[in-house]
Amino acid sequence: MWQFDYPWLLLAWPLAGLGYRFLPPYREARSAVRVPFFAAMSRAVNQSPHPSGTGSNPWQLVLNVLVWTLLVVAVARPVSVEKPIEHTQPVRDLMLAIDLSQSMETTDFTDANGQKTNRLAAVKQVVQGFIERRKNDRIGLIVFGSGAYPQAPLTLDHASLSLLLQDTGIGMAGPNTAIGDAIGLSLKLLEHTAESEKVLILLTDGNDTHSAIPPVRAASMAAAKGVIVHTIGIGDPSADGDARVDLATLQTIASTTGGRSFRAEDRDSLNQVYATLDRITPQQVNTLSHQPKRDLFWLPVALAISLLTLYHTGALLAARLRQRPSRQAL
Repeated sequence: MWQFDYPWLLLAWPLAGLGYRFLPPYREARSAVRVPFFAAMSRAVNQSPHPSGTGSNPWQLVLNVLVWTLLVVAVARPVSVEKPIEHTQPVRDLMLAIDLSQSMETTDFTDANGQKTNRLAAVKQVVQGFIERRKNDRIGLIVFGSGAYPQAPLTLDHASLSLLLQDTGIGMAGPNTAIGDAIGLSLKLLEHTAESEKVLILLTDGNDTHSAIPPVRAASMAAAKGVIVHTIGIGDPSADGDARVDLATLQTIASTTGGRSFRAEDRDSLNQVYATLDRITPQQVNTLSHQPKRDLFWLPVALAISLLTLYHTGALLAARLRQRPSRQAL
């Protein structure tokens, strides 16, 4: 499909006709020798003088009209409009924070085959499926234990993210649990992103025992920055020490930031939690569309130049052919 970028310039086409009709003809004064017997000379060479201008040459007039039309078309800038190119842009940044403390080694979960497995292995399987479903979200990964560490930056490269998730291991971030530090690190990684919605999904099986910043204080900071925190507790609330999951604190963190708190006792319930998160944080994208344009103004310009060249070349050849018999006669 093609169109004019400046179609209003086509209104300039009648100007040439108005000028031709109402403006006086251009006359150029030149030096000349007056010959009183000019008429006799003309008859002798079998030629007759022609009046100047395009009035006596209809082909010249047609050429002028065509060239003017082509130039007006070129100025109106014809372009070829190609098919739209669409680009999707994520509107949500999603950060995953996964507990790698020593208690994640507890084998009270089952895998997809029904075999007993530790908590981290079950979490990896469920989170892997969650990542695969979030094709249009930028996702980052934080691991925490005695400290919090970025495992993967926010990215749309989910294949690399999945590999980095598989590389995580129990105890690699320390044996303790630093929930507050994990929230604080997430805020730092989300701070300079331009997306309108920022979400943190925090999964732990223990209680905070090693943070520099209390979890509730970190939650207040997240709420002030507009970051929604969803918490998932997978531990035993009746256990002792670091292994006891603090469901009350996780609930406070979620409610402070406008998120939700979940409890997952096995792999099936953990799957249901992430399915719920899929529903309450649906995928959203901005679709940007761009139609490439290819300039075609050079076509009418090239055609106008070609017509002028052909016409004047033909006129020159015709004049030379007319002059040959006359010279022989002389």
